[in-house]
Amino acid sequence: MAERVNLEGLRYAHAVAETKSFSAAARAYGVTQPALSNGIAKLEERLGDRLFDRSPRGVTQTAFGARILPLIKQALVALDAVTVEARRLTEPGARKIRMGLSPLISSSLVTRAFSMVRELPVPRDLVLREADMQELRDGLQAGRLDIILIPAVRAMPRFEHRVIDVEPVVVITPDPDVTAPLELEEAGAEQFILVPDTCGLTTFTAQLFQAHEMPLRAYPGEAASYQVLEDWTRLGLGSAMVPRSKLTSPDVPHRHLTDQGREVQISFEAVWSSESALGADLVRLADGLTAARR
Repeated sequence: MAERVNLEGLRYAHAVAETKSFSAAARAYGVTQPALSNGIAKLEERLGDRLFDRSPRGVTQTAFGARILPLIKQALVALDAVTVEARRLTEPGARKIRMGLSPLISSSLVTRAFSMVRELPVPRDLVLREADMQELRDGLQAGRLDIILIPAVRAMPRFEHRVIDVEPVVVITPDPDVTAPLELEEAGAEQFILVPDTCGLTTFTAQLFQAHEMPLRAYPGEAASYQVLEDWTRLGLGSAMVPRSKLTSPDVPHRHLTDQGREVQISFEAVWSSESALGADLVRLADGLTAARR
């Protein structure tokens, strides 16, 4: 047991467990059945007990094998993940950071991120993916994304967080002659046009009203985009709440939203895994974006 187990023996044993056949496992690895059987026999000798029983009815796992084989599978998955991640980080053109973005993220923040990625100790390419909040969260949890920039509206436990930007919230209004700031208390009398609850904007709006114990009067329909919010507001269907950077033009009639005279703001955060192989670079990137905000 003190001797190291052979990697090929582990792979052979896993193949037999998957195929339930020594001959099928040998074909899958392109080796002779005696060679595969010999590799598994040596592994069993190292482990101290048999993994499989063979009979005319086929191959079955022993009680010992039923406990050990799932551990072998986990070990092989982890080992393969090391190889895949190492290849991703070292192959030519593979030195990249995969960043997911909520549609609410401003272009100026993306520009800052591009600049900071180039200034990392090991310059990297920034690969962007814009998607809905749930898709971004799923991508981060599954390892398809390295870091996501999203509105800070829902916690993601076990991940690192950093508030990297704040932005004033404005209310698009159907009356172009009214430009004075709108107090949140007065906004309770407005009817608001909302977008589908996927980018974080509707969640932010609902949380804002809930925090002030105010009812949210919502238009019964939903706009598909921020541009449609502006179009429907011009039609007089209601008002719309957006981060200032999402106005298509400064000339769009809007009012700053205030709470007892203080500007209402929406916060954006960077979220990443502390276990990421790019962890040090992701911390530098998040810290850099935070410092630029200040």
